Amino acid sequence: MQAEVSIEPSLQDIPLPPGIHSRTVSGINGLTMHVLEAGFETPDRPCILLLHGFPELAYSWRKVMVPLANAGFRVIAPDQRGYGRTTGWDPRYDGDLASFRLLNLVRDALGLVSALGLRSVAAVVGHDFGSSVAAWCALVRPDVFRSVALMSAPFAGPPAIPFNTANKTQQKAPDRIHEDLAALPRPRKHYQRFYSTREANDDMRHCPQGLHAFLRAYYHHKSADWPDNKPFRLASWSAEELAKLPDYYVMDRDAGMADMVARQMPSAERIAACEWLPEAELQFYSSEYGRTGFQGGLQWYRCGTSDAFIPELQIFSGRTIDVPSCFIAGASDWGIYQKPGAFEAMQERACTRMIGCHLVEGAGHWVQQEQPKQVVDLLLVFLRNAGKGTNGASARLGN
Repeated sequence: MQAEVSIEPSLQDIPLPPGIHSRTVSGINGLTMHVLEAGFETPDRPCILLLHGFPELAYSWRKVMVPLANAGFRVIAPDQRGYGRTTGWDPRYDGDLASFRLLNLVRDALGLVSALGLRSVAAVVGHDFGSSVAAWCALVRPDVFRSVALMSAPFAGPPAIPFNTANKTQQKAPDRIHEDLAALPRPRKHYQRFYSTREANDDMRHCPQGLHAFLRAYYHHKSADWPDNKPFRLASWSAEELAKLPDYYVMDRDAGMADMVARQMPSAERIAACEWLPEAELQFYSSEYGRTGFQGGLQWYRCGTSDAFIPELQIFSGRTIDVPSCFIAGASDWGIYQKPGAFEAMQERACTRMIGCHLVEGAGHWVQQEQPKQVVDLLLVFLRNAGKGTNGASARLGN
C-alpha cells in the first residue's frame, strides 16, 4: 500500500527559514511522520536524511537545511518517533516500550525513505541519540544509507556476544557503576538511569521554574556558552572518573535534571546575547514539549538501559560500518568522552572507512545549531570525498 502524503496547513506557525516546508507522511511503520524538507523543488537530487536527538526536533536542523539544499541536495528531517508532530507512538510510561528500540527506529527511517520513493540516500546524518540511529542505519542497511555522519555521540560498535565462555571458568564481574556512583562522598547517579525513571518526564515538564526556563538552562549548560565545558578523556568506566563529568551527565543522587540545570541558568543579559538560540526559537521547543511532554524521547533511554533489547543487537556482533563515515562534534562537547573508549573505538574498529573526525571550536553539544556554517562546510567536504572514496585527516575548526 502506497504511503499517503499530505501538506499540513496547521504547521505554518513553525518559525522556519525560507526554503523549508513541513508536511506529514502517513503509513510509516505505524506512524504519521512530520517532516521538514528543503531542496524539494528539483526532482532526482541526492538526498540527505537528518536525524535529531534529545531534547530536539526536526526543527533543530533548520540552520543547515537550506545551505545543504543550495549545494544540490534534497534534505529531509523528520520528527522521530516520540517527538514533536509525529503521531502514532505510545506516550505512556507503561506503554509499548519495544517500539522505541533501536532497530525499530531504523525501521522508521527506512520506511520514510521508501515512502518518499527513494531507493537510497547519499547520507544519513544523526546528532546526539540520532547519531546512534544513523549508525545502525548504516550498519544494517548500507545499500540504502550510502554514507553516515555522526554528531556528538561516538559509535563504538554493536554489543559483543560473550566469546569462549565454555572454556573459561572465570565469569565477568557485573557492572556496579550505579551502586558505586551512589556510594561516592557526594552521592551521584547517571543521567540515563534518571531518564529511565517514571518521574523524569514530570520533573522536566512540570518543573518549578517552568518548562521554557528549564530548556533554556539545559541548552545553555551543554553549549559552548557555559565556560566550564572543557572536555577531556576519562581514564575508565568507574565512578571516580565519571564523577568528573558535568552535573548534566552525572547528577546528584537525590536531585532531578530540572534542579541540576537550574543551578546554571544564564542571566537575562546572556539570554539576550545568545545568537544561536534566541528566545523566539527556544519558544518553539518549549511549546512543542509543553504539548507532548518528554516521555517519547525518554523511552529511547529506557530501551538503552534495559537488557531486554541487547540480544537482537548482538546479532550484529563484530559487524562494522563499512560505508564512508565521519564524526563531527563541538570542541566543548562532553558527549565525545562520556563513554570512555568509545571515541577511540569508533575510529579504530567500528567504522572502517572514516574520512574525518572533526571537533568544531566555538560549539558545545548543539554543534549544528551553535556553528551551522562549519557543520555545513564539513558535511559538504565529507560528501564530496565519500563519493571519491578519499580518506581525509582529522581537523579542528575555529570560528
